Amino acid sequence: MSPGARLRLTARAAAMLATLLLYLILHGLWRMVRLRSPWPPRFLGAIARVVGVRTTVIGTPVARDVLYLANHQSWIDILAIAGASGSAFVAKGELRDAPLVGWLCTLNRTLFVDRGDRLGVARQIDTLRQALLADHPVTVFPEGTTAHPGELLPFKAALLGAIDPPPPGLRVQPVYLDYGDAHEVAWIGDEPGTTNAARILARPGRIGLTIQFLPPFDPAGLGRKAVAGRARDAIADAMARGPVVTR
Repeated sequence: MSPGARLRLTARAAAMLATLLLYLILHGLWRMVRLRSPWPPRFLGAIARVVGVRTTVIGTPVARDVLYLANHQSWIDILAIAGASGSAFVAKGELRDAPLVGWLCTLNRTLFVDRGDRLGVARQIDTLRQALLADHPVTVFPEGTTAHPGELLPFKAALLGAIDPPPPGLRVQPVYLDYGDAHEVAWIGDEPGTTNAARILARPGRIGLTIQFLPPFDPAGLGRKAVAGRARDAIADAMARGPVVTR
């Protein structure tokens, strides 16, 4: 690693720590007076900015009674979507035990699931269904893993049993994340998370990310596989249209 890259990594890591301390104080103050803390998703959005991400939001995120279905390329996806919408997430169960990260995910109402636990799918579906009754969005990455830039994997429908049938008034909103030509942010294959994070923190310049909140739809009567297919088709269409020009 070059001296410049090492300096960028160190500076961003220090800024992340300072941001963490600030938001922990704010979160603690809200909890002391028994108020619901708005700070965890705001903290994640702030960390995205520290990492160098400049997010452009297209469309209007539904604020509640909604399930976001998004494509997935990087751990940055979670930071950016949380900052833009206040969403909670469904994440791999092993993330719960990750130092600091697991605790921060818990603060942001993360739902931990073990995708390999087929016997526990019914329990996971019930957990997700209960979360959807709360007053905040929940995001699922139905590809089940991160994909290469420009690639959209098949959507897995198992967890969408939580909305078959859907809670009253629930909508599904497809979400398309586009990093443009910043392909190196993708977390692919067996690359260790620490290696990927260090590479991104040491990266020069900014990372442009466009989040498109596509038109929501009513999942009633569709079934989980049809919901997955309709959301994937909407994201695939957005990918095919290319970048959205904003002013």
